[in-house]
Amino acid sequence: MSDRTLRIRLTDSPISRAGYWYATAVGFTWGLLWSTGPVRRRHGLIVFTGMPKWTFGRGGSCVGGCYLTDRNDGDVVLGHEMVHKAQWEKYGMLFPVLYLFAGRNPLRNRFEIEAGLEAGGYLPRRRPARTPRTAASRPAEVVEPDGA
Repeated sequence: MSDRTLRIRLTDSPISRAGYWYATAVGFTWGLLWSTGPVRRRHGLIVFTGMPKWTFGRGGSCVGGCYLTDRNDGDVVLGHEMVHKAQWEKYGMLFPVLYLFAGRNPLRNRFEIEAGLEAGGYLPRRRPARTPRTAASRPAEVVEPDGA
């Protein structure tokens, strides 16, 4: 008699994929019920705008492949939400449980940190440092001869 072990992989697997699609169906249904704004496909997400504030958390919520928000749908935020979509795909229905255990403080939540705290609006965005202009970096003045 052989000793066989059945291993069930819960992340990045058909099981997590099924959880992702289930969450997407729930998010899609919730969005259709409450969205009063445009519904668009952007950055690989189905974006529901015009949602009442009580229907989502913080500035918006990613549920599976759907992003639910009132009007927080800029490109930078959607880049952040695309990472959450990938997290849903990887973990499936484990994602909300893991997110809960990671904590409500986004500055310590590993999933928010992975998605980008600045892009998610949790930290102010850094601006590129300005370098002082030196004489060598200024364009040379063109002096035209008199009478030209």
